[in-house]
Amino acid sequence: MNVKVEKIENNVVKLEISVDNEKFSEALKKSYAKNAKKFNIPGFRKGKAPVSIIKKYYGEGVFYEDAINFCCDDTYPLAIKENNIRPVDYPQIDIVQLGEGKDFIYTAQVTVYPEIELGEYKNLEVKKVEYNVTDEEIDAQLKSMQEKNSRVETKTEGTLEKGNIAVIDFKGFIDGVAFEGGEGKDYSLEIGSGTFIDNFEDQLIGMAVGETKNVNVTFPEQYGREELNGKPAVFEVTLKEIKVKELPALDDEFAKEVSEFDTLEELKADIRKKLQDANDLRAKREYEEAVIDAAVANVKVDIPEVMINKEIDNMLRDLEMRLRYQGLDLKTYYEYTNNTEASVREYMKESAEKRVKTDLVLDKIAKTENIEATEEELQSKAAELAKQYGEKDVEKTTKLILDAQKDYLKLDVVNEKVIKLLVDSSKAIA
Repeated sequence: MNVKVEKIENNVVKLEISVDNEKFSEALKKSYAKNAKKFNIPGFRKGKAPVSIIKKYYGEGVFYEDAINFCCDDTYPLAIKENNIRPVDYPQIDIVQLGEGKDFIYTAQVTVYPEIELGEYKNLEVKKVEYNVTDEEIDAQLKSMQEKNSRVETKTEGTLEKGNIAVIDFKGFIDGVAFEGGEGKDYSLEIGSGTFIDNFEDQLIGMAVGETKNVNVTFPEQYGREELNGKPAVFEVTLKEIKVKELPALDDEFAKEVSEFDTLEELKADIRKKLQDANDLRAKREYEEAVIDAAVANVKVDIPEVMINKEIDNMLRDLEMRLRYQGLDLKTYYEYTNNTEASVREYMKESAEKRVKTDLVLDKIAKTENIEATEEELQSKAAELAKQYGEKDVEKTTKLILDAQKDYLKLDVVNEKVIKLLVDSSKAIA
């Protein structure tokens, strides 16, 4: 096999690959063995007709297609490996010379990983933000805990007030016609929660149990259903019951009931610590991203469009998977958001380009700094994942992960080490 490499344009190369006639003859024999049984030749049982007879009936090139595929499959991977070419897409194959007794010659034009010119990536000055826990955040946590431990009782006197829970029957009409999905029975609605559209909840305030009232609202322009977007509607609402929440007092007894602490002050201190730990982790992640962004900003690279499109494909698959967990699909998502696949792809393009560029930069820095993953690090990462899966036999699961996901683990470990290098060498500024 002989290979000539020609750079066609930025990030595109063409390989001219010559396969000697003996190799091509072997490929023709494999093609005959694969396809002989397909041919029906008078006087011969299926699969027993000689090559010469089959060629006479079906033409000289009857076995060429599979022979070409065999040759390309055998030689193309070797050609790119020997010439240190990293393709990002399937090659475009064109035949240059073909025929029995001749060398088989073909070209493979392919988009390759772009050349990257790193800029400064060490000693970067990056702004670091700190997030401190406020008393309001602690109060909000305590309020949430109160809500979870509240009692709901029926209100026997008076009218509906903000903060009450209304049990209602309702039916919606547009231009006097009931619409699909606009009806509910014994629906519990907390007044002031903003659950319903427009000022629906406010119009119920002051109603008495047993009262029926027409509530006038307007659907948002981007509600997500074409027949409802921006439309005025009337809801016939009957108030069937009023409920009120009884919140427990915030005191030491409350702390004992909802936690392992004996006093409210100890509970507050624990809440503050957990919130601060979460804030510190958030600040750490944001700083890492800022350092990476700063390194990426100093890079010169021309990213092939095919790499961006592939990343958008990955993002769409991730979106589809998340939607499935919610019982939806992409088609429904497009309908509810008034989008098309083309518009969503366009929206994702900037993020996809940033992801691809970041991955390329991290990979280039790793190679420049000779950063690799050791077997011990891979073992540790696999064991960490095995524990997260909650498997009983961690050792067995660790081995399975190592066998099935070794390339992913290597990438993960190397990227972590590169990010640590960038962060450790950076200078945090306020």
